[in-house]
Amino acid sequence: MSDNSNKKDKNQDFNKVEEPITEYSTEKTYANVEEHPLFAKVIEKSKKDLKEGKGIPHDVVMKRIKEKYPFLK
Repeated sequence: MSDNSNKKDKNQDFNKVEEPITEYSTEKTYANVEEHPLFAKVIEKSKKDLKEGKGIPHDVVMKRIKEKYPFLK
């Protein structure tokens, strides 16, 4: 009987899955998005796209949302 109990214990240990220990870097977090270095680049690209006419008017966007999600009316 003791042989069977030892096999069960070994099988239970073998089937355990443990998440590896990971250290996360906590260098600098930006509490304000506007302080992030890429923010200015995104804003400039957005302004350029708007000048080139790549934007979608607000009323068109709202119409699409209301058609897709009628419960939001």
